[in-house]
Amino acid sequence: MRAAVHDRYGPPEVVSIRDVPVPTIGPDELLVEVHATTVNQTDAHYRAASPLPMRALTGLIRPRPKIWGCEFAGRVAAVGDAVSDFALGDRVFGYLEGRFGAHAEFLAIKADRLVTRIPEGCRYADAAPMTEATHYAKSHLDSANVTTGTHVLVYGASGGIGTAAVQLAKAAGAKVTAVCATDGMAMVTSLRPDRVIDYTVNDFTADDERYDVILDAWGMLSFRRCARIMKPRCVFTSTGPGPHLQNLFLPFATRFSRRRVVFRPPRFDRATLDQFAGMMTSGELRAPIDRTYPLEQIVDAYRFVESHRKLGNVVVEVVADDGAGPASNV
Repeated sequence: MRAAVHDRYGPPEVVSIRDVPVPTIGPDELLVEVHATTVNQTDAHYRAASPLPMRALTGLIRPRPKIWGCEFAGRVAAVGDAVSDFALGDRVFGYLEGRFGAHAEFLAIKADRLVTRIPEGCRYADAAPMTEATHYAKSHLDSANVTTGTHVLVYGASGGIGTAAVQLAKAAGAKVTAVCATDGMAMVTSLRPDRVIDYTVNDFTADDERYDVILDAWGMLSFRRCARIMKPRCVFTSTGPGPHLQNLFLPFATRFSRRRVVFRPPRFDRATLDQFAGMMTSGELRAPIDRTYPLEQIVDAYRFVESHRKLGNVVVEVVADDGAGPASNV
């Protein structure tokens, strides 16, 4: 099978397309023929071993996994003898951070892990980017107890996590203000937040609005900078360590304060994945796609992701799309 393989950490060019053996599966596993996968910031960080402590998870000198890729959508090509809830030919999507292997024509995954059926009428390309950014967004919103009537500001609303956060917060009944740059305004507006602010034109921290929750989907927003627009019991949560690694220590410093910083590891389980599938069916959730690359151009996909210019998600097409539904490209 074709796969995007690497033998060392480094820039996008360490990845090359090679022929490798098809994975073998155990009795409790599925063999999935991958039709679509993604390149996201998680893949880029692992490939570059940046930040450096990530090597503790994937190999200190050289990467143990030889094929990256967390997100996938495809068709079940083989079923282990002990598997009863999936059948040959099922269209599935899922997530396998840690084991990786989605940047290939086939992958193996345990049937009781993060894999579920693709909703009827949904393209593989639209299902593939529905897990990584979406579960990060949900984890942060849950940690801030976002519910009906919560006023949420999403900073960095045009990225993968940001677009998911806007939609999930709206689905929870929150009032949502989305902040992005000019080039993301049209796409973010299509997600129907209550308000969109172009931060290149207006300083959102000088606004008259006050927020119950501020979610920094970019990961570099300063807690202090946002103090003026926080309600008395505002929760600030971020996808990254923030300036000067502030989000690593501020959760402890603000633990007993009225305005708190929350920075917790994301949680993802099968029930959450099934919830995403249901929201896709209802139309409450979609993953906007900026660009689609064939597997042979995955190095270009990495370069584009690391340019920090993407809006939404970047999909890598392994098998030509079957046309099962409308495209969601920006």
